[in-house]
Amino acid sequence: MTYSYTQISQYLACPRRYRYRYLDGWEEKEVRASMLFGRVFEKAVAAYFLGQDCTVTLFEEWSAIRSLDPEYAKGETWDSMLQRGIQHLERFAQDDRVRVLEPQRHLQVKVLRPIDAQNDFIGYIDAIGQLDGLPCLLDWKATSSCYPAEPAGLLQLDPQLLCYSWLTGMEDVALVVFVRKKLPEIQYLTAKISPDQQQKFGSLIKETIRQIEGANFYQHSGIRFPQNQCVSCPFFGLCLDNHELVEAKLRRRTGVDLGWLDELDY
Repeated sequence: MTYSYTQISQYLACPRRYRYRYLDGWEEKEVRASMLFGRVFEKAVAAYFLGQDCTVTLFEEWSAIRSLDPEYAKGETWDSMLQRGIQHLERFAQDDRVRVLEPQRHLQVKVLRPIDAQNDFIGYIDAIGQLDGLPCLLDWKATSSCYPAEPAGLLQLDPQLLCYSWLTGMEDVALVVFVRKKLPEIQYLTAKISPDQQQKFGSLIKETIRQIEGANFYQHSGIRFPQNQCVSCPFFGLCLDNHELVEAKLRRRTGVDLGWLDELDY
C-alpha cells in the first residue's frame, strides 16, 4: 500500500472521514473557487521558474475554470481573483527571494520512502531550492488570510512541513504564502525541523498506518461550540444520513481509488 500526507492527515482529523474517502469512494465536489484557484496559481508559479509567461499561464488555466461556475467567497469574483493573482506574480518576481536552480528536476519533486515490507509513503514537494540564499524545501500556499508568524518556532509544528522534512531528510523548510488581499501580500516563513522531530513524525506515520490496517474507523465528533469542525466537513451528510447534503457536497468515485494521487493536486 502507498500512503500520502493527505491520507494520514484525513485519518488523524477523523477516522470515519478517512473511511468515507478512501474505502467507500466518496470525494468532495470541486466547486469552491478558492480551492480551484490555488491549483491554478501554483501552475503559474511553476511556469515562472520554467521561464514561461506565468501571467499567460494563470489566465489560460483560470479561464478553463470559469465555465465550471465555481462558488466564490463573499467579495470575490473570477475577475478579482485573476487580478490579485497577477499582482502576486508581479510582486513575487520583484521580491526575487526564491530560486529554483534546476526547475525541470526540482519542481513537483516526487519522493517515495519505504515504511516497511508492505507499505510505502509518497509525496510531491512543490519545490527544492533557495530562499534568500538558504537551500531549503519550499511549499506554496494561496490563501485569503495571513499565516501566524508568532511565536517563534511555530512553523515547526506545521504537519505538512514536518511530513515533507521527514520524507526528504531536509531540515530547512520554507512556506511561501500568497495572501489574497486588496493589496498583494506575500509571506516568506522559514523553520528548521530537527532530526528528532523527523523521527517522531515517522513514528506517528507508522502508528497511524497500524490503526488504518486494523480497520479502526471510529467516529471523531467535531461538534464543539462555537467551532464546529463537523459542520465544515464535506462528509457531514454521510454521518447524518442526509441525502440532500450528500448530493450537494459529494460525488462517488468508481473503480480503484488511488488516494495518494491527491498529492498531485496543486
